[in-house]
Amino acid sequence: MNKLVRNLFIFILIIVFVIAFSSSYLSLSIDNLAYVLAIGIDKGEDNNLEVSFQFSTTSKTTESGSTEKTPSIMDSVTAPSLSTAINLMDSYMGKEINLSHCKVIIFSEELAEEGISEEIYTLINDTQIRPSANIVVSKCNAKLYMEETSPELENLVSKYYEIFTNSSKYTGFKPNATIGDFFNAIICKTCDPIAILGGISTEKPENQGNNHIQENYNVKSNQTPIEGENGAENIGIAAFKDDKLVGELCALETTTLLALRNEVDRFLISLPDPDDVNSYIDIYLYPQGSTSIDVDTSNSSPYIKVNAKFTGRIYSMSNNSQYLDPAILDDISQTCNKYLESVFCDYLYKTAKEFKSDINGFGKYALSNFFTTQDYDNYNWRNNYQNAFFEVHVDTSIKSSMLITET
Repeated sequence: MNKLVRNLFIFILIIVFVIAFSSSYLSLSIDNLAYVLAIGIDKGEDNNLEVSFQFSTTSKTTESGSTEKTPSIMDSVTAPSLSTAINLMDSYMGKEINLSHCKVIIFSEELAEEGISEEIYTLINDTQIRPSANIVVSKCNAKLYMEETSPELENLVSKYYEIFTNSSKYTGFKPNATIGDFFNAIICKTCDPIAILGGISTEKPENQGNNHIQENYNVKSNQTPIEGENGAENIGIAAFKDDKLVGELCALETTTLLALRNEVDRFLISLPDPDDVNSYIDIYLYPQGSTSIDVDTSNSSPYIKVNAKFTGRIYSMSNNSQYLDPAILDDISQTCNKYLESVFCDYLYKTAKEFKSDINGFGKYALSNFFTTQDYDNYNWRNNYQNAFFEVHVDTSIKSSMLITET
């Protein structure tokens, strides 16, 4: 009798589990979901949004075993809000839209200038959106940016979206800006948000003669001399004040910001040769420890001191180079110091006077000067930052990278 009751109990338990989980299994089956890789948001007509969704497709394997490059699927919808657009696209696709694999959110420059807090809050409030998803502000239409994204070295665009910010660590030309960091910067009182500056290469810089090497560090998306299959570019930073776009940073300014925030491992610069004003020297710089920042808030005009240390290796070389001479290396180090101090100062005053935006996060250093949060609020850092003055000191130690020595 006990065996019969036990078997009956096991049978009922199995039936309960089958009924409870069969519907959820069917609804979450990969065949019933449409995975979104990227979302592009443009300004539409009559205060509407034009939202574009880029969906993944199944990759194809050839007879040789290699994976073919497979195009993604793109669809757009016009709606009064982002949540409505997602709901409408859900109905159109006939499958439940899943945002857990969305790696990039692109805003058009036109929309970003008006403010994007509503869309940011909507996306952050969606449990499927990962905080690590990158945020891009495109100088062109967001839909066009997505259409032009065609990676040359990856068969799947999803893989490209996953790794395209990796170069920020060794070039400093773009940040690893995520929607999680963007949201945190909007709601905090010590910094302002940034995004990756994207675009389509349409404006080719003119050849500047001997200065063209240096000019390449002053470009940003849609201005680079790059030509290739991938029409989309990601160089520079979109700077925000609260949730509104207030300015853009070029490649060199972006490197400066990442160096201040200790988010770059190494980067290449070109500076005038102290022995030949008509030529430039390429130098790889490596930060030595964290950048030291001190903020004085004793009056309404913050005084900010920045101290940065780098080691550098000369990357370029000619047949008459004398880069083993300690005196020449010392001259190059001093030239590098003056050059970087000028670059840092120009950048910092641009953020304070032109952008009026603390994208550097200096507010967190100023916060330690106050006993209470209320005292910090009364100081009104977000508005007082535009009155800031800066003192920059850079110390570099340049070494030769010559593998061939004189005998």
